[in-house]
Parts: sequence; C-alpha cells; structure tokens
Amino acid sequence: MSAVSPRPSYAAVLRLPHARRTFAAALAARLSYGVIPIAVMLCVTRATGSYAVAGVVMAAFGATGVFLSPYRAALVDRHGPRRALLPMALLYAGLLCALAAATWRPGAPATLIGLVAAVAGACAPPLGPTMRTVWGELTENRPMLQRAYSLDGVAEELLYVTGPLLVGVLVGFASPVLGVLLSALLVGAGTVVFVMSPAVGAVRGSRADRRDRRDRRATLRPGPGLLQPILVAGGVGLSLSAVDLLVVAFAGQRQLGDDTVAWVLAALSAGSAVGGLLNGAVDWRTPARVRLPLLATGLGATLAVAALADGVLALAGAAAVAGLFVAPALTTAYLIADDAAPAGFRTQAGAWVNTAVNAGSSAGAATMGVLVERLPLGVCFVVSGGVSVIAGGVSVVGRSPEKAGAPLPGRPPVPADHPSRSAAG
Repeated sequence: MSAVSPRPSYAAVLRLPHARRTFAAALAARLSYGVIPIAVMLCVTRATGSYAVAGVVMAAFGATGVFLSPYRAALVDRHGPRRALLPMALLYAGLLCALAAATWRPGAPATLIGLVAAVAGACAPPLGPTMRTVWGELTENRPMLQRAYSLDGVAEELLYVTGPLLVGVLVGFASPVLGVLLSALLVGAGTVVFVMSPAVGAVRGSRADRRDRRDRRATLRPGPGLLQPILVAGGVGLSLSAVDLLVVAFAGQRQLGDDTVAWVLAALSAGSAVGGLLNGAVDWRTPARVRLPLLATGLGATLAVAALADGVLALAGAAAVAGLFVAPALTTAYLIADDAAPAGFRTQAGAWVNTAVNAGSSAGAATMGVLVERLPLGVCFVVSGGVSVIAGGVSVVGRSPEKAGAPLPGRPPVPADHPSRSAAG
C-alpha cells in the first residue's frame, strides 16, 4: 500500500543547505561519463582505422573503471571526498588529455592507446556514489532521501542522453578528440567545484577519527545485506544492455533507419525518467526489500512482452513501459545498500551496486551479441527479460537485512550503523 504525500517535494530536496550548488557541480562532472564512451570510440576508430581495436580499447577502459570502482570508493570512505576525489579526478582528466593527444592523428600505436585508456578507467572518480553519500548526510528522513535518490537517478539518466548528443554536435564541425577534451574539462572543473561545497566538506573519512584506528584500513565486501541489491542491479544492467543490441537488430531486420533505434531507446529513457519521478513522489509503506524484486519482475515481464511487437510504435511503447521500472529499481537498490551499509562505508556500498549495473551491462552486450545471431529475435527479448525476473527471484531467496558486508579476512569487525537508519523501506 502507498499514499502520495505532498511533502517533502523535489523542491524541498533542492532547498536543503548547499544542495543546489553541490548537485549541479556533481552533475557537471558526471556528464563527463555520458560524453566519454562515444568520444573515445570515434577517436580510436579514426586513429587506428579498426573497429576491433576500438572495441578492445573500450573494453579495457570499461573493465578497469567497473571492477576497481569499489576500491576507489573505499578511498573516499577512508580519506573523505575532498582528499580522495580531487586527486583521482585531476589524474583522470590528465589521462584523458593524454588519450586525446595519442589519438589526435592517424597511425597511433594501438598498444599505447589501450594502455592509456585502461589506466584512465582505473582512475575514474566515483562521483555518483559520493553524491549519494552526500544526499544521505543532507537529508533529514527516509522520505526525503528517497526523493533525493530519485531526483539523482532521473538526472543521471538524462546525462547519458545529453552526452552523446553533445558529441554528435562536436563531430559535426570538429574532431571527436574535442569530445575527449570536453570530458576531461567537465570532470576536472566539476569535481573541483563539487569538493569545495560545504556539504561535501562535512562528509568525513574514517581516517579523520583518530580514536578508532582499527577500521582505518577496512574495506567493505558484499555480504548478505548487499546481496539483494547487487543481484537485482546486475540483472537490470544485463537486461538493458541486451535491449540496446536487440533494438539495433530489430531495425536491421526490417531495414529501418538508425533514427528508429534512437527513438526506441529515447522512449526507454523517457519511461525511466517518468518512473523515477513517480517513485520518488510516493511514500511507500511496502518495504524496499519487497519492492525491489517486484520492480525487477515488472521490467523483465515487459521486456518479454516486447517480443510480440510487430512494428516500431509497438516496440517503442513496450520500451517506454519497461522504462517505468528501471529508475525505480535502481533507486530502490541504492536505498537498500545505503540502509545496509555500516558506518563509514556508504560510498562503497553504493559503488558495489553501481559496479553490478555496469558489469551486468558489459555481460549483457557480449552475451546477446552471440545469441542474436543464433536465436529468433523474439526469443532473445524473452531471454533478456527473463534475466531480470530471475535476478529478482533469486534475490528474494537470498535476501537478508542484517548486514551489508564484512571487512576483508583478518580485519576487525565493522561497527553497526546509526540506530536511526532503518534496514527496510
């Protein structure tokens, strides 16, 4: 059961002290992540003349970015955002400039480009997880935090639509290298403004507390409390990346233009934005750990129904309905991770969920690329939706609200979170 509550509103979230300035700076920096994938792909393709090399470079860039994310987040939790984020962001921006220089002219060594891209991905600052940690410090209660997370999720969705459009404008009159340089500028300048915010300065790292030296080197590993949001986030990421490829295949089989793909994926993003705003506007009485598998099931079922689409309008409609479940599912996963995180580990908890989404996305693209050449397209849609349904079902079996994780073997136990933070929605 749920009931709509007029307060706190999204406007109330933005009226929190320093919220607008902090959020705007974080979004400017995070726009870099919407710009960089297509910019790097175009740069490497033009510099090497090989799509295969471009794919390998993007895989190296993405792999180091995704799988090292929780450890970069651990640095933020340990040292605080100001001391950890700024060096990472400046180093990342510098490496992007080096990548731009390496791809400026054709004939660049593929090995050098791949190495620079891999190191750059390893340094990408965890801006999204850190912003969610800041929201947790700024908000006064659970409904306010839910609205803040929903607003953050919708804004992030729009960034990944805006980024490719910016690159498209740039390559219309200049080299795609400018897209890489723009990404470096955004992440560097945006992070500087972000960490200078008083709201970010109020987030202290665990090393700041000299009274408890035992936990200064502790690193969060996923435990029972984090298992459910990680499983569902991975399933959602896998399903969505599979859909991206399936829409391309749908257009190809019917000899439709590339604009068809753009419209269908835009419908998915629009549905996600609407779903995120609606989710944040509702005071849910059903616990988050109950809602999460239901949202995953709704997404999967809608994607499976998309197998029946016989035209672009029907597919776009199914994509829009599926999108209604995307932002709410991810927002709910982040809320559960935040609730389950021990004190001083909130950024890492969010980063594990973020890593699951990105890892699932990479796995989905690779797996569906194989299946779409061997199975009917309708079956592939059912498979993509089934992954999300199965992830939701498995998460119900294995869920536990007790603990988010434990320190690495040999580490001392992590203290419990503040008692005012509940373990359920």
